[in-house]
Amino acid sequence: MKPLVSIIMGSTSDLPIMEEAVTFLKEFEIGYEIQALSAHRTPELVMDFAKKAKKRGVQVIIAAAGGAAHLPGVVAAFTSIPVIGVPIKSSNSIDGWDSVLSILQMPSGIPVATVALNGARNAAILATQIIGTGNKQVYNKLMDFKESMKAKVIVANSSIQQQ
Repeated sequence: MKPLVSIIMGSTSDLPIMEEAVTFLKEFEIGYEIQALSAHRTPELVMDFAKKAKKRGVQVIIAAAGGAAHLPGVVAAFTSIPVIGVPIKSSNSIDGWDSVLSILQMPSGIPVATVALNGARNAAILATQIIGTGNKQVYNKLMDFKESMKAKVIVANSSIQQQ
């Protein structure tokens, strides 16, 4: 399956969190690729990755990083493909706030959509919604997904009202 979403993370230590994105994309049968590249230790590889993403058919990039969290912004600087940043609470993090703020506070002209700390699943959902704007099959699956969430809330509400 051709990758429509590219997941990139600053370190393989981010993989347990990013597997939530992988799981969601698999459920929706959306092709993806995944790799670990560091904005600080492999900047040339990050630049090459970002510049060639469109040519590979990638429509959305999910970029995860902890600590200084420069990876999403560096990727966004080299492509016009939408970039979704996932701030990671890492071992050298200040409760994750450094990662959140590093990804949120992008300069004008280099936007990065940012999800919650360790919010890989929401990043995959957002990537799927972006793809769904031009893909009716994906859009319809998303509508079913949202309806199933709604149904779960209605059932849960009904069960607590009966107590």
